[in-house]
Amino acid sequence: MKNKYRILKIAVTVIILGFLLSFSLKKFSGQKITDNEISVKMSEKTPVYFIDEKDIREIVKKENPSGKVGDLNIPALEKKINALPAVDSANIYLNLNGKLNLDIKQRVPVFRLNKNGRDFYVDDKGIEFPISKTYSHPCMLVTGDVQKDEYRKLAELVEKIDKDDFSKKYFIGISKDNDDYNLLTSEGNYKVEIGDLDNIEFKVKGFKTFVEKYLVYQDPEKYRMVSVKYQNQIVTTLNPYFKENDSILNATHKELAKASVVPIKKPDDKPKPDEIKKTNKPTSSLKPKTVNKPKETKKTEKKSTAAKPKTKAKIKIE
Repeated sequence: MKNKYRILKIAVTVIILGFLLSFSLKKFSGQKITDNEISVKMSEKTPVYFIDEKDIREIVKKENPSGKVGDLNIPALEKKINALPAVDSANIYLNLNGKLNLDIKQRVPVFRLNKNGRDFYVDDKGIEFPISKTYSHPCMLVTGDVQKDEYRKLAELVEKIDKDDFSKKYFIGISKDNDDYNLLTSEGNYKVEIGDLDNIEFKVKGFKTFVEKYLVYQDPEKYRMVSVKYQNQIVTTLNPYFKENDSILNATHKELAKASVVPIKKPDDKPKPDEIKKTNKPTSSLKPKTVNKPKETKKTEKKSTAAKPKTKAKIKIE
């Protein structure tokens, strides 16, 4: 009898609790979600404003036109918000008091890429997402035919530049020409050629050494390129439009154009017919009955040929 009484007591308690629970759920599902009961939190570390609370609230109203808790499909709402290009993740849940909480994490651009006439952002995960018409995030500008498998390495390079005070001061952009990457600088018109995206720290360190030991004493406008892509080498290219470099380059080009070998003029071995006739004719200055000896003529010819200096080719390069 005691066991039957206990079983009956437990059954009655379960029925009462079930009734109360069903009544509570019915009342809870019929409760409306007002704007005050919707909490939207943007949980990204770096503040970005691609979407705001107003946009999220409008999506909630479209997904739940009745505004009732029972008509709200939380998995479908999460899927809708996660489908937004600028959203990295969304976590949605309801409290027991009927308050709807939405924790939104937006994508933070690492760089902005201009590729084939199209502009878009890329985050640290290498994911593309379009630029916004209402908000522009300040980040590194990259141009050129960058492949998708290079996004992650390029993002790492930009993050290293942003964290280093020296690099952040000098480098304001990145361009890709053919297969080589170039860092665009804020001082002068020159660019720093780094080649591929390997050994970035070593290459930046080499450029830093060049700046501290040499470039600080020079006008940065005189260079067009500083290349650090070769191992243990720094190669510089002068800017032809710089005033001092222009005069040096022009002078060099002129001297190289003039530097051609001048042919050496050889004296004629045989005298010309006119000269032979003139030498055979007697002149008034010569004494009569004098005969020119052949030996003497040979000597005079040798002296005359020896008197003529030989011209040599001269090349002058300044």
